[in-house]
This record gives sequence, C-alpha cells and structure tokens, in this order.
Amino acid sequence: MGAPARLFFALWPDERVRRELAAWAHALHRETGGRVTRADSIHLTLLFLGEVEAEDFDRVRELGTGVSASAFDLSIDTAGCWKHNRIAWAAPAAIPQPLAMLAEQLSAGGGAAGFEPELRPYKPHVTLLRKAQCRPLQWTPSAPIEWRVERFVLVRSILHREGAIYEEMAHWPLRM
Repeated sequence: MGAPARLFFALWPDERVRRELAAWAHALHRETGGRVTRADSIHLTLLFLGEVEAEDFDRVRELGTGVSASAFDLSIDTAGCWKHNRIAWAAPAAIPQPLAMLAEQLSAGGGAAGFEPELRPYKPHVTLLRKAQCRPLQWTPSAPIEWRVERFVLVRSILHREGAIYEEMAHWPLRM
C-alpha cells in the first residue's frame, strides 16, 4: 500500500494569528534562545496519533468526520517554558469548553478506533521554540491573541534534519 506516517489532529491558525504567534516566538527567543518554530508550522495539537500505517488512513479520516463540535473563540493569553523538554509555548490560561470537548471527542474516538490513547491530561499549547533555555520569563504578552477557531485538520508530519514539515491531509469545519 503506502508508507506509514506520523499523524495528528490540530487547530491551524489563519495568517493573522500565525503572524502574532510568530512575533511572540521571536520575543521569547530573545530571552530563551533555542530554535524558533517556523511560522508556517505553528499549530495547536488536539490529538497526536503517532506512526499510522497507510491502510489505517481512511479510519483516521473517519475519526475526523465523526466529530461534532462548534466553532469557538480561543484566547491565547499566556506563555511559558517547560524545563523538562525545553519547549517555550503559548496557551490559553483557561481552556474553553468547546476546545476541551473537541479534544475529548478525538481522543475517545481514537481509543475506540484502536489508537493508543494519550494518558496525560490534555494541555493545549502552541510550541514556539525548541531547545529553549528555560528560566523564569521576564517577557509577558501585552495583549492576548484572539483566534476564531472554525475548523480542525489532520496533519502528516515529515521529519527532516531542519525540523518537521507538516502537510494537511484533510480538514473539517466546526458548526457555526
């Protein structure tokens, strides 16, 4: 059939949100160093499936099709850095209920479809930097980034020496 691929479901920002998050990444980079996430790769993961065999791709697409969720507003209003994996990130201080429900539907559907469920609690975030020198941050966002979420996507991750390249495989609109 085809080769297996690393797949995940995500929220993919529009150009304005992507630019604003990239600006946060550069502000944090001045403080923490590390490798800045390319603007075209900025996303918020909903469910990471890992390595999926090509013959299971249709089952993954069915998982996305089976989701019933509403569009919502997401306020990205906090940033931080995790020492254990050296990731600098941006996130909502409070998880909106529609985001939690969307992630839960995908996780439950993935488990029912035979994919290994994520065992740790869902922590929505956008990775802005890798290999950051994490310490207490001096920089804080001056204003939240307001993101109207109207769809989610299925993404293939292709690993390269320079970092992952992401390719959208499918997308689904959220109810208005």
